[in-house]
Amino acid sequence: MRKEIQTNLQYVDVLNEWDPFCLGESSYETEIADTIQAIHELNDSSELAEKIQRIYEFSFEKIIPQESCLKIAEELLAIKENDSCSI
Repeated sequence: MRKEIQTNLQYVDVLNEWDPFCLGESSYETEIADTIQAIHELNDSSELAEKIQRIYEFSFEKIIPQESCLKIAEELLAIKENDSCSI
């Protein structure tokens, strides 16, 4: 359980640093929570990228380019993969 919390905090750090609309940290709390939920449900970077794009579009009514979403999805799934490999 403790490892899962640590991993979720890594996701939060990565997503806060991403800041796709240049609003500063703490501007995306709802989107980050929704994205973390999606990370737990999906293992495909393309699917996760689409989900991330929809989450942020719903909140901000702006579309983040797919390439940017894919890059962050791959980074997040790498964290997930790394976590599942370590005991």
